[in-house]
Amino acid sequence: MDEDPATAPYPPTHWIPADSANYTVSSRPTAHPIDFLVIHVTQETFGDAMKIFKNPAAKVSAHYMVASADGYIGQFVREKDIAWHAGNWDYNTRSIGIEHEGWIDRPEYFTDAMYRSSARLAAAVCARYGIPTTRDHIIGHVEVPGSTHTDPGPHWDWDRYIGLVISGG
Repeated sequence: MDEDPATAPYPPTHWIPADSANYTVSSRPTAHPIDFLVIHVTQETFGDAMKIFKNPAAKVSAHYMVASADGYIGQFVREKDIAWHAGNWDYNTRSIGIEHEGWIDRPEYFTDAMYRSSARLAAAVCARYGIPTTRDHIIGHVEVPGSTHTDPGPHWDWDRYIGLVISGG
């Protein structure tokens, strides 16, 4: 029997806590509604981005990061807390940030394993918070108001990704 994507469980994630200087403790969704997913590309390797999230001087984090080669998911900030990923406080308070290992100009990093793992995670997050699985609510970092970033970039396959999210990954 096929799983209903709306009730699909979270894929396996691995807790790798960001330094507490890189996020704000909160009690979301009670304190702030969660109504967006923001999709990022690290412009780093998974290991280097992980070091940045653990560096208290960095002042940046994301809730999750997905590895390119195998779709491994690290969780760096609890969903109830506010990761500093969007560069816009309002969007930080109302979103879950999912980083993806790679570079915006190197499409070979956007593997099938990464897309599927990330989409399964996104589907579970959307189901948990009632976030519509549409491009109005699953956005790129570049689409955050005031953003100075260009990720996930021109090689991110939005049609494929949203289709995978809708189907549960």
